[in-house]
Amino acid sequence: MLQVKELCKYFGGIKAVDGCSFNVERGTITALIGPNGAGKTTAFNCISRTAQPTSGEVWLDGERIDQLRPHKITRRGLSRTFQISRNLADMTVLENVICQSQIGGWRDLLKPAMSPEEIDKAMHLLDFLGISRIAHEDGSNLSYGQKKLMDLAALLMSDPKIILLDEPAGGVNPTLLEEIVGHIRKLNEQGMTILIVEHNMNLIMRLSHRIVVMAQGRVIAEGTPAEIRENPAVLDAYLGGTLEDAA
Repeated sequence: MLQVKELCKYFGGIKAVDGCSFNVERGTITALIGPNGAGKTTAFNCISRTAQPTSGEVWLDGERIDQLRPHKITRRGLSRTFQISRNLADMTVLENVICQSQIGGWRDLLKPAMSPEEIDKAMHLLDFLGISRIAHEDGSNLSYGQKKLMDLAALLMSDPKIILLDEPAGGVNPTLLEEIVGHIRKLNEQGMTILIVEHNMNLIMRLSHRIVVMAQGRVIAEGTPAEIRENPAVLDAYLGGTLEDAA
């Protein structure tokens, strides 16, 4: 479904992503892991076009997308979250979620700021994620985990085919983390394809169908969780210990 071919992103003499190539199969949960500074988030930024690649190609369902603007990539079915919530200040959770609705064109300027259809859709997503009770709370007042769920609801407003999740477990308490894991599984069971960057190795090993490992901007290994756990190159990249110990 998603093909990344020889992707590069250079910052002067720093090669943050250097010839990175991997595929994401339709209907899978694929994890992108690696030590700090491996280039994972930069790769995410290039795939979603929030950063312009230096070179390389990104294909979605047989169409090249790396030369498109971010909103056009979203229209083609790829959406992503960020490590840090980007909620808009002084807006409620519901308003933050609806802000991510797809824009149909100039005629949308004549519609209400929040149409009944958008409100219904947003409330359905908030209910699915178990946070409809805070729909009218100020988004800036939420806990870190609640902001992660709000971001996920906003992501789903665009009806994506594939979602990129950047550290969904980061800073989340264990109880809420299990809820987030459950929601990711449910979305995948419903047919959603998911690419996830995460440092929580326990979560990755029990959630992913396939894992891609990056180090120094390159892909050094791919395989099932069991294969990655025993891969010498991966263990060496994580400073010689187990993946869990390194994380």
